[in-house]
Amino acid sequence: MSASTTPSSRPAVTEREAREVAEAAREQHWRKPSFAKELFLGRFRLDLIHPHPLPDDELAQRGEEFLAKLRDFVETKVDGGLIEREARIPDEVIDGLKELGAFGMKIDTKYGGLGLGQVYYNKALALAGSASPAIGVLLSAHQSIGVPQPLKLFGTQEQRERFLPRCARTDISAFLLTEPDVGSDPARLATTAIPDGDHYVLDGVKLWTTNGVVADLLVVMARVPKSEGHRGGITAFVVETNSPGVTVENRNAFMGLRGIENGVTRFHQVRVPAANRVGEEGQGLKIALTTLNTGRLSLPASCVAAGKWCLKIAREWSAAREQWGKPVAHHEAVGSKISFIAATTFALEAVTDLASQMADEDRNDIRIEGALAKLYASEMAWTMADELVQIRGGRGFETADSLRARGERGVPAEQLLRDLRINRIFEGSTEIMHLLIAREAVDAHLSVAGDLIDPEKSLGDKARAGANAGVFYAKWLPKLVAGPGQLPASYGEFKHGVDLSGHLRYVERTARKLARSTFYAMSRWQGRMESKQGFLGRIVDIGAELFAMSAACVRAELLRSQGGHGREAYQLADVFCRQARIRVEELFTRLWTNTDDLDRKVVKGVLSGTYEWLEQGIVDPSSDGPWIADATPGPSRKENVHRPIR
Repeated sequence: MSASTTPSSRPAVTEREAREVAEAAREQHWRKPSFAKELFLGRFRLDLIHPHPLPDDELAQRGEEFLAKLRDFVETKVDGGLIEREARIPDEVIDGLKELGAFGMKIDTKYGGLGLGQVYYNKALALAGSASPAIGVLLSAHQSIGVPQPLKLFGTQEQRERFLPRCARTDISAFLLTEPDVGSDPARLATTAIPDGDHYVLDGVKLWTTNGVVADLLVVMARVPKSEGHRGGITAFVVETNSPGVTVENRNAFMGLRGIENGVTRFHQVRVPAANRVGEEGQGLKIALTTLNTGRLSLPASCVAAGKWCLKIAREWSAAREQWGKPVAHHEAVGSKISFIAATTFALEAVTDLASQMADEDRNDIRIEGALAKLYASEMAWTMADELVQIRGGRGFETADSLRARGERGVPAEQLLRDLRINRIFEGSTEIMHLLIAREAVDAHLSVAGDLIDPEKSLGDKARAGANAGVFYAKWLPKLVAGPGQLPASYGEFKHGVDLSGHLRYVERTARKLARSTFYAMSRWQGRMESKQGFLGRIVDIGAELFAMSAACVRAELLRSQGGHGREAYQLADVFCRQARIRVEELFTRLWTNTDDLDRKVVKGVLSGTYEWLEQGIVDPSSDGPWIADATPGPSRKENVHRPIR
């Protein structure tokens, strides 16, 4: 194909083809142990997380020194209220962060970075994000999913030497995958990269490019057509934003995170050197997913920061505000919310630190742990922020500027609620995370019995799968009957004043129950299992609660052994586990008692217009226009709003 060729239409993709693309992109093998994978299989491998892993002394010292510098900077140089009002991080703040080395936190020191591990990187994101969530997003999008991480994992030595020093000190990067009509289904990706000698020519439009408005370097996912000498497929490229044909057409505005530089980027006949291709052709989605295994941990870090702030405000406000003769904190209706915030913040920090340290040690496969941390933290942080707004009452709904203008403390509770809402959507929505984690959780079953439920497999394939499944289940099923969770003395090392051993026994018993429920569902629905998204979501949510309970108990024991707030940590872990157990039991009930079938019938009626009468009596304030913007490749007709910061 010539360099001037552009796609005439978006790729037509069947449901099966979309699944095959996603399946080809995921890691096919488990080369290292995984605590969460074992948990979903009914095996409680406490030895994989206890004793709690810790960073080595050198990493810890380096991290603490940087945190001290960062704290001084955000306390003296960052005005979160100004960023919210002007919907922009001042250039001088970004320049200051560059000078501090904040853009190179995860980049190796030999390339000019700080060389922090995941644990201290997350602590830094939490600290910076507490001053302004937009700053946390800026730094995270740059190095969690932007150019540094893909190059660290898949780049050539030459690419690292070219780009990483720039990313460490001067250049801002962004990651471009989403398109106006492509979200979580990358098989329909329309941006193309046509080979042309020692270059590729990019054409297409990318949406929601966080950092894209100010970025100097982009990681772009584009489809390479299959041709002679080219295997083709979705491929990753490093693109200079100032390349001819790159246009940032719009800076998007959102309900929260108003200071982020998120845009729409168009590529028209953009020539990219083949030397800028990351990995091989067709490896783009694998690179994206592998990058996100640890990249997703930045979101839990921001959620931990949110929880800590919610707790601080709830404590101070509820002690000062009196109703009916006593502080509102002493009224049970408010007190239960404060207890939930305190216990959940402890658990989220436990989950985040544990998963981050496991990522640093690199002795465990954390693809499920990282995904669970993102899923669980984003949901629980949103709930905590909502509870804080409720505790604050009318003041929770009022803006910080309005509070300040009438003489009260400017507490941005409503802003936190708006800022946190996106966490349940980006880097994998809650619904997509449920499906992604569920796929990994049942991987062992599909590995041995997948051919049995695949309608396209031959009788011979099914026979072999049946034999393999028989051997696997003959060994596996009996182990789900009994375990340490039924022995009263099990996990006795977690009994120090407050007894956490009972919670760990509960996790062990419940993990086996969860595995039995999954096996029963697979036996019952077989090939239809993938359509049971409500069931799969609840299975994953149970696993997330069990993971959080385990992390909370292990963290409490770590703090006790170190002599730091051990008694209080045990109390918080105990309360959290008791709250989590109530949620788990409700989820188990909903596995089999739910309205899933009825919901599907109602949805069919809604889409067919059966209930259209219910919409009468309103006006729709939406403007006219298509539901999805036209993304036809071609030259840009808009002003370039790219704003590099130098």
